[in-house]
Amino acid sequence: MAKFFDCITEELQEFIIAQHLFFVGSAPLSPTGHINLSPKGLDCFRILSPNRVAYLDLTGSGNETSAHLQENGRITLMFCAFKEPPCILRLYGQGRTILSSSPDWNALYSLFSPLPGTRQIIIVDIEKVQTSCGLGVPLYEYQGQRQTMVNWAIKKGEQGVRDYQQQKNLVSIDGLSTPLSKLP
Repeated sequence: MAKFFDCITEELQEFIIAQHLFFVGSAPLSPTGHINLSPKGLDCFRILSPNRVAYLDLTGSGNETSAHLQENGRITLMFCAFKEPPCILRLYGQGRTILSSSPDWNALYSLFSPLPGTRQIIIVDIEKVQTSCGLGVPLYEYQGQRQTMVNWAIKKGEQGVRDYQQQKNLVSIDGLSTPLSKLP
């Protein structure tokens, strides 16, 4: 049975902190646009208040979430328990992208352990929190975080990562621009 909350309670905060993985969902306004669903790992998630969270977004093959947030702001974050007790938790809200050129960058970035390949920080103002049973989620044993993405960024170097972002992260698959496209 689903339960709704106006904010992230202390109990829900403990659940979130215990998870090694979360998912980010966003979509363009166009009914023919592609819905994006991205898994996120590593130590990149922070609860800033009962109604605000942030995550460090690393460079990837696309930048769909950022494009969708720029267009309409809608975002959902989902956490699943892969061990007992079962639970699914969704955070519904409005998000925005913070780039390294933003006046808010240094204060926010200092909340995270630096990760090579960092592209931006996503801030989400939470409007609704939902939990559901999670009985259909299988049990999995956590073995550790992959270092492939971090190693890729280290090998590319800062300029190589910036070049990659210029090639792959300026426009969504539906043709929406991302905040990165406005950088000099």
